[in-house]
Amino acid sequence: MLGALLRGVERLAVVLAAVGAVIIVVQMAWISYGVFMRYVLSSPDGTVTEATALLLFPAAFLGLAYALKEDAYPKVSFLPDALGPGGRKALEAVNLLLMIAVGGFFAIAAVDATLKSYDSGAASEILLWPRYLFWAPGALALVVFTLHVALKLAVLFAPPPASTTTGSRAD
Repeated sequence: MLGALLRGVERLAVVLAAVGAVIIVVQMAWISYGVFMRYVLSSPDGTVTEATALLLFPAAFLGLAYALKEDAYPKVSFLPDALGPGGRKALEAVNLLLMIAVGGFFAIAAVDATLKSYDSGAASEILLWPRYLFWAPGALALVVFTLHVALKLAVLFAPPPASTTTGSRAD
């Protein structure tokens, strides 16, 4: 069951990373448009800076769970290599607990900010886009990341699945 939940969260991590990639492409196109307008046509677009800044928050967090799935975080490898299997497992558990603490803190803060910006009806200053639209993807990404870490921690301590053997039985 844990394995199925982990695979589901990892599939969601891939989708969130793809959304983050699309946001980055949109930012790149919008910034290029802004540079063209400013320096070629001498008519700066006042929305470029705010739009790309608002899109930075979701883009920053949408790849967190995917990076965890791919084991792409920077690591110091000499310590785990020097430890035995039990020490490696303990170090991995401490690392995952730290990720839960940090990710959980930011997830709570982002969900709170999303709900408060939705309730208040706050909008961006120039574009007048609702702010919760920018908070929500980042909040979702942080919740998924924290859930992903918690599932990895649960799998780390779960007993190995009982293997079923087929074939003849020795009596």
